[in-house]
Formats: sequence, C-alpha cells, structure tokens
Amino acid sequence: MNPAVKCAAEYAARMGYKPWVVYDGLRGLIDDKFAEADKALMSGILHRGGTFLRSSRSKRFFDIEFRRQAFENLQKRGIEKLIVVGGDGSFRAMNQFYADFGIPFAGIPATIDNDIPETDYCLGVDTALNMIRQSVDSIRDTADSFSRAFVIEVMGRHCGYLAMVSALACGAEICLTPELPYNLDSIGERLRADFKRGRNYILAIVAEGTKMGDYLTRWINDTIGMEARLTVLGHVQRGGSPTVRDRLMAYKFAVGAVDALERGEKDSIMIYRDGTYATKPIHEVCDSRYQLDPTVLRLCRPLCQ
Repeated sequence: MNPAVKCAAEYAARMGYKPWVVYDGLRGLIDDKFAEADKALMSGILHRGGTFLRSSRSKRFFDIEFRRQAFENLQKRGIEKLIVVGGDGSFRAMNQFYADFGIPFAGIPATIDNDIPETDYCLGVDTALNMIRQSVDSIRDTADSFSRAFVIEVMGRHCGYLAMVSALACGAEICLTPELPYNLDSIGERLRADFKRGRNYILAIVAEGTKMGDYLTRWINDTIGMEARLTVLGHVQRGGSPTVRDRLMAYKFAVGAVDALERGEKDSIMIYRDGTYATKPIHEVCDSRYQLDPTVLRLCRPLCQ
C-alpha cells in the first residue's frame, strides 16, 4: 500500500494537482487527520510493509452527519477527488460518499485475500505469498528432519486463494480450502501409498475459512499415525517489505487511478484482468461474485482428494 500512496501522490503532483494524504482511513476523514503529501513525507516509505497511513474501520461513517463532516474537511482544503486503497468495504463507503456529496473517487484494490471481484490481483498478495512461502520452507526443514507432519493454517477469510497458491508453490501434500470438497479417506489412502514409496513427512496447508486446522492435525495423528503439529501463521502474513511485483503493481494501479480521475471517471475501481490494466464502475465490481482462477482450482483438486 505504501508504494501505491507514494506513486499516486508523486504522479498527481506531476499532473498539476496538490496531493494530500489522510491518516487512519475513514476515521481520519471525519477527524480531520490530513497532511500534505510533499516529498519529505513520501520519502522512505517504499520499502515499508503495511501502511504508514494506518487503517481503520469507522461505524460513524454510516451516519450522514459524520460523512458531512468528512466532506467539509475536504472542502476547506479544496480537495475535489479521492483515491482509496482498500477493499470492498472501503469502496462501498466511498460510493455512498460520492452519492451524498459528488466527490469522485478511484479505487485501488488492496487485500491479501485477493477476493475482490473483476480483478485477478490485489495489492499485498504477492508479498503475503512470499511470507507464507518463506515460513513453509522453514517448517519443511523440521518436518523432513524429524519425520513429522505439519498443518499450516493461512489467512484469507472465506477465500482459499492464499492456501491454494501456497500449496502449489511449496509442494504441499494436502490443501483444504472453502472452494473445494475434500475426502479424508481418499487423502489417507494416497498418503499411505506415498509412505510405502519412501515419503517421511507431510505438509498440509489449510485455509482459515475451513476451520479445519485443529481437526486435520488430530486426524493425521490418529488416522495416519504420524506425529503432527499445527502452525497458525496469523498476522505474520500481513507484514514484510513489499515484493518487486507488488511495488510494480502498486505503481501501475496508482497511475491508472490518477488517469481515471483526470479522464473524468467518477466511481471507478482499478482492475487487472488477463494481463491488462483497466477500470470498472464500482457497481460492476461490488455486484459481481468473486471467482477463483479455474486453472488454480484444477491444479489443487488432487491435493484434497
């Protein structure tokens, strides 16, 4: 998110705008937490994980009077256009704000869950995947050395994207996600056959949305007969210096968002589909249903059977 903020501010300045940043998300709009996005403020944020602007949810933003307060904070600074970096909730809040006060906005999708419809990619995903990959590779060393099974639970809410891509990238033997049905009996038969051929450890990656981490760990212990440990990666996945891909995607999304506002678009979300960058009206994004890449689903299906 930090590379997106930096690029959006610097590109907007080159386009003749006076850029500002807002701390603490929607809450900051209401509480007047603005700062000029000058070179000094933008310096040194490119490599930082998370967001230096911080993030927050705000129940007050559902109240028209607090939205009016946010609008007045924008007016007194002459701010006429907004770029929001976030997910579905942030975009819907900005859409209501636009309906109320006519402030155009452009959205940049950013969530490690990668579950925003109409776009193949959201900022933060590649960094999260690399944090998971690094952790799983380290766990594998112990699994192999001590002939154990490790169940690794990854984030993603109700979306199994992180689990599936991580399982493929790390060579896991089991992958359980909300999108794919699983068959533990079949998995057990497959693993026993692998043991006969010399396998001495198991890596299982489980999406948090399945709520299967504890159960699968006990199942491996009791049914497969291999000592198993559960590792919940938790919020380690949300940190770390942005990868090269995330930084490049942030730049391209940020330029696209500024250009969309310059063209006169009012409520667009940046998307990336099949290698192409584009925009879509927010209603097309928020009214669509997110679908995982069919190829990823097909490749992961054997890992849950």
